[in-house]
This record gives sequence, C-alpha cells and structure tokens, in this order.
Amino acid sequence: MRDLTTLPKANLHLHLTGSMRPATLAELAARAGLPVPDAIPAGAHGWEAFQSRYDLARAVLRTAEDVARVVAEAAADDAACGAGWTELQVDPSSYADRLGGYEAVVETVLAAAGDQVGVILVASWAGPPEQAVRMAELAARYAGRGVVGFGLSNDERRGRVEDFVPAFRVAAEAGLIAVPHGGFFEGAWHVRACVEQLGAARVGHGLTAHADPATVELLAERGVALEICPTSYPPLGVAELAGLPLRSLLAAGVPVALGTDDPLLFGHDLSGQYALAREHLALTDEDLAALARHSITASAAPADRKARLLAAVDDWR
Repeated sequence: MRDLTTLPKANLHLHLTGSMRPATLAELAARAGLPVPDAIPAGAHGWEAFQSRYDLARAVLRTAEDVARVVAEAAADDAACGAGWTELQVDPSSYADRLGGYEAVVETVLAAAGDQVGVILVASWAGPPEQAVRMAELAARYAGRGVVGFGLSNDERRGRVEDFVPAFRVAAEAGLIAVPHGGFFEGAWHVRACVEQLGAARVGHGLTAHADPATVELLAERGVALEICPTSYPPLGVAELAGLPLRSLLAAGVPVALGTDDPLLFGHDLSGQYALAREHLALTDEDLAALARHSITASAAPADRKARLLAAVDDWR
C-alpha cells in the first residue's frame, strides 16, 4: 500500500481552536491556570459534549502570539501529512475581546498563515443574522489578502437557512467561496437549502445528503463538494466509520474531500482520516487519490498550486 503521508492533498475543513496540538493546549492551559478538557468519552454524545470541551480549549488562547502559534503549528502538521494547502476556519468574535477587535484577529491569523493557508471567516448558525452580515463584510474587506471564503459553523439546528442569505450575498459579491456547515444533524433538505439559498460551493460535512437521490444529483451536477471528516461523527452519534457513504457519493459523481474538523478533540491528523477510509471502507489507492484530487480542485488555492498538486497526485498513483 502506498504511504498516505506522501499523497498530495488539501485540508478544507479545519477550525482554529480545534487544530491545536495537545501539547500546546497543555502548555497554554498551565500558563493560564485553566483546566485541560477531557477527551470525549467513548460512545455517542450530544453536541454539548463537544461544545463544552471546545470552549475550554479556546479559553487558553489569550494573546496574539498564542493564536499565531496555533496557526503556524496547524499548517506544519498538515504539511507533514502531505497537504499542500489548508483552509482554516476562524470566527473572529471568539478571540476579539482578547486580541483587540475583529480586525486584529484576522490580521494575526493572516500574518501567521503564510502562503500555504487560506482563511475562511465564519459566523455561527446560533448567532443573529446581523452578526453574520458583519462577519461577511469583514471577510469581504480581506478578500484577495488571504481570506478566501465565508461560512457558518456550529450546530445547524440553531439557525434558519433563509436568515443568512444576506450575509452570503455580501460574500459572493466579494468573490469569496461559500462554505456553510450543513447536513450534520439536519437531513438532506438542509444540504440542498445551503446550495440553493446560500450558494454553497462546498458544504461542511453534508453527510445526510446521501439519503436523498435528488440532493445527490444536485451536488454532482453543480460540482458542490462535501467536506467529510470521518472522526467527527461517531462521538456525536451521527454515523459510524463503517457506515460513511463515501463509496456511493463518489460513484454518483459528488466531489468529496476529507478534512480533520477538530483533531484536538476528535483525534487523527489528515493522513489519519485517509487511513481510516482505507481501513474501514476498504477504499483503494485509486479511491483515495480521487478524494485527494477533489480536495485540491474544490479548494481556493491559487491555480498554479492546484496544477502542481494535481500533477503530484498523478505521480503518487
């Protein structure tokens, strides 16, 4: 079997706090006198089991230096897994009070990102639509300067798709890709709504789409990629690894990109996600190369970088 760490790929689904190395979390928590969150226990749990641990981890990021360190380490970790491009999701409101405002957060992240990382600014499904518009306007101001997209994160059950149309219109007018989370808890209808109402070029997770042939057909026809993160689903009772519909989605022509989501809490780096797909779903090296190609073509990486990475995937095969 070919070495998956040498398979060129992109990581399109990674959150800033969730990208933190466990050792970095332990060090920063000790410095701040804060607890280190426990691992999510085995078995299926509700969203709160994840969110409470994520909030504890985020609290250790106190300074611009802390945030910059996490960004740089995340890029290095992905590069070690063969990633030639990473897209990092950042909600500026999560760090603004400590770094001195939304713009300070964005500029700190961009300064640390280098040329391997594109930044996606996100609002929350649980937040007011007006805040999402504000985040989209912020993203638009940094379009072409390292910010490549706009999205929505958090539990999609806490917001209505139609309420966020104005925010995504702002992002589209600035040339940013639309990458909302969807179809994690809600059914295939939610994935379709993200595409038809928000103009999603990719959907974060979107796992439930496979249950509706019409939605699968829509994704395939429009080339809308699903960012599937295998280790994120068993702890929250969404799906078991062996039940992930990667084969059927690929067969239907839906672009699928594997991501890491929050490796701090869910475990497994980017190569590990591919290894799990190989182990639990019996994907061949040809299948895994297809996933890597999808991650590259669906990314916001510069065209010349995409071409180099795609050629390198062919070499790996």
